[in-house]
Amino acid sequence: MDDLAPQEAAVLAIIKDNPFAGQQEIASMLGLARSTVAAHIVQLMQKGYILGRGYVMPARTRAVCIGGAVLDHKYRAKDALVFETSNPVDGIRSLGGVARNVAENLALLGTSTSFVSIVGDDEGGRAILKHMRDRGIDVSQVVTTSERPTAEYAAILDPQGELVLGIADMGIFDLLLPNHIERIWPHLAAASWVFSDCNPPAEMLAALIAKRQGGARFKLAIDAVSTPKAARLPKNLTGIDLLFMNIDEANSILKRQGHETIEDAREAALALQAAGAREAIVTMAARGIAVAGIEGAKTFPAVTARPIDITGAGDAMIAGTLHSILNGENTYAAARTGALLGTLTTESTASVHTELSERFLEANMHRLVG
Repeated sequence: MDDLAPQEAAVLAIIKDNPFAGQQEIASMLGLARSTVAAHIVQLMQKGYILGRGYVMPARTRAVCIGGAVLDHKYRAKDALVFETSNPVDGIRSLGGVARNVAENLALLGTSTSFVSIVGDDEGGRAILKHMRDRGIDVSQVVTTSERPTAEYAAILDPQGELVLGIADMGIFDLLLPNHIERIWPHLAAASWVFSDCNPPAEMLAALIAKRQGGARFKLAIDAVSTPKAARLPKNLTGIDLLFMNIDEANSILKRQGHETIEDAREAALALQAAGAREAIVTMAARGIAVAGIEGAKTFPAVTARPIDITGAGDAMIAGTLHSILNGENTYAAARTGALLGTLTTESTASVHTELSERFLEANMHRLVG
């Protein structure tokens, strides 16, 4: 609480003791004018110490996820795909979006989680919001619009579950603009970690990073999502506490040639760190992950998998990492837990593992070796 002035700290102490205390009551207790107390309460909201007019205290650890909320359609080929003709498939409809998936994974692991996004005023948007509420996720800051439909993504998978083609209608996220950050600022300011994918426009991402550069108390994590969307990030990555990318995304924004070894991921992670990110995690599928942290760069092998469907694995990896950090793990250990959760997700037909819980994850920790 080093950022609190003495009177602000005194007001906060009274609110903690009695969240129902009125402004005049607080003013009388401290010998201040009511208008002065009101000004201090506004500052406490801006700094994230209280949420809204009811003086609701934020959870001790809380994550806010910003970005994609998507209707997913996955089609897995029954036989080897033949282009320019019809192929028999097994189809699955589910809810997706990187930030949405991360939020659901976090909530199932027991992390207090809020979600910020934009959905259409349609059946799909309502289904997303209901599902997330049922998971215990705060969706009060999600925007509903009639201007565009809820985002959709379709994935064509080969018989082994590997992605062959993905197509996406994500135009709705262009409406998620920087002024939304200002409207929900107390909600963000009270978070322990804010995670954003790169589905929002570059202006939204820049505004979020600028808030962190300006001294916001939350830690900021960002995932690139894809090579084209990674280009929405600024060249100067200062303000990003933890950056997630796969090797192709990292090499693209760093404008470097890649190699097929885990050492390439290590070098890319260090380069992202040199570009301003405090820490960076670069994934390389079955070759493993590289973590550039405060103690240098380290590489870790992939967890042996029995894959069914890789959709959502990267999102699970992010959630497992953030959940572990929120529970006191350093980034290296947290990334290994994240990698395990990503592997477990590939062994499920769902984008978010249907059996996921903190107990389920703990029961599989033996699969981390070395």
